[in-house]
Amino acid sequence: MAELATIARPYAEALFKASDATSAPALAGEIQALASVAGDADLRAFASNPKVSTQQVLDVIGSVVKTPLSAAAKNLLQLALENDRLAALPEMAVQFQALVNARSGVSDAVLYSAYPIEPAQLADVKVTLEKRFGRKLNAAVVVQPELIGGIRVVVGDEVLDTSVKARLEQMKAALTA
Repeated sequence: MAELATIARPYAEALFKASDATSAPALAGEIQALASVAGDADLRAFASNPKVSTQQVLDVIGSVVKTPLSAAAKNLLQLALENDRLAALPEMAVQFQALVNARSGVSDAVLYSAYPIEPAQLADVKVTLEKRFGRKLNAAVVVQPELIGGIRVVVGDEVLDTSVKARLEQMKAALTA
């Protein structure tokens, strides 16, 4: 079977082409909400049941998703259901968000930290990282106590690791070489 990324790409690109610069960020939020619901194994099992109609699945998903859905999001959901691509919806959301970010010149950044980062500190770190990476960043923080201290930043395929754990591993490699 083809990988989900391969299956999801045409859907994400078609949705992106159908959206404009002003509606795309809101649409990305709607698609992400649908993706979080579609990630549920019980819902996918319900949707794959041959006795259940597409409209019944649409009604169930519509009742679970709290945000009102635009026509484009509803159309994507219906198309995914009709083509048995509900499992690919989370990947569609990821790829659509990447396209929206590329259009707006923004990248997603994941900051791994040994401790929670306060909002004021995060704003300062974000400004520094935006200068370092040369673009605007949407920063999300993930706490990983095993880093001991410092942060590890992942932006796309770029990694900036200033954690204590990384420095200790560098020292270990230098001493054993």
